[in-house]
Amino acid sequence: MNQTPAIQLTDLRKSFGSLQAVNGVSLSIAPGEVVALLGPNGAGKSTTIDLALGLAHPTSGTAALFGENPRAAIEAGRVGAMLQGGALLPTLTVAQSVALVAAAHKHPLSVEEALERARCTEIAKQRVSKLSGGQMQRARFAVAVVSNPDLLFLDEPTAAMDVEARRTFWQSMREFTDEGRTVVFATHYLDEADTYADRIVMLSKGIVVADGTPNEVKAVVSGRRIRASIDFAWTDDARDALSRLPGVRSLDHRAGQVAIVSDDSDATLRALLAAHTDVHDIEVTAHTMDDAFLALTEGAAGGASTDTAAAADTADTAAASDTTITNGALR
Repeated sequence: MNQTPAIQLTDLRKSFGSLQAVNGVSLSIAPGEVVALLGPNGAGKSTTIDLALGLAHPTSGTAALFGENPRAAIEAGRVGAMLQGGALLPTLTVAQSVALVAAAHKHPLSVEEALERARCTEIAKQRVSKLSGGQMQRARFAVAVVSNPDLLFLDEPTAAMDVEARRTFWQSMREFTDEGRTVVFATHYLDEADTYADRIVMLSKGIVVADGTPNEVKAVVSGRRIRASIDFAWTDDARDALSRLPGVRSLDHRAGQVAIVSDDSDATLRALLAAHTDVHDIEVTAHTMDDAFLALTEGAAGGASTDTAAAADTADTAAASDTTITNGALR
């Protein structure tokens, strides 16, 4: 059954003079997906969101929301947005700000429900000018959801929030996405993308360098990391001996702990324990989203770190998940 994509970006490009902020981005996002946009500063995340919303005109390429012009979808109340530059009138209260936006839509949520969804009930009567950074983000979220949208864009939604406020925000977001709505969010918190997104699109220098599930993106960095405490003296000979263990790609030693990146952690660990019975407090972990982020974005920028160079070695791993790597990008 064919279903019109919630978002369809086709060869989208945006230049600012000699700067190519978005360079041929093509994305199709289905209704109900929760998609995280990741990338370093200047990667093109915010510009891509602006182009998708029709807030900026592309140099070339097209953007459609639910198969129509972005402006038409927004006017129909199908799209909400929480943007970094989205300002609220400082003299209004939070409730008045939400009510003002609700009045512009045909089928909005009640002001009370929008405030509750955004966990803003206790600050409803507070003036916008008196809000803290985290409270302002929650107020912006209430304004974004009051239109009762099918699609929600969030640009750095938890900026200025402390840990507890971030957790509360994502609890309210889960309630929104559990109803089958589409969410696209840009974030610098990689743990948020790993935990809450169904799909991750990673940008670097305006180009999509990865597109897949969190596990598929992390699979770009092959192998596992072994950490262990050691009691033997750390010498050049000890380093050389460990580097020759099977599967070892790199190693590091700090404060009595050795960290080994291995392509075959089972073989490495067996050999390590056979050679050093005094090794203890052993941890074996998969690579994190941070590792994948650095490998992919540094790779796109021409970096040559150990993990970046290893990204090309993981095509077989990614292919097993119905994912392939083309020029460093998951497809």
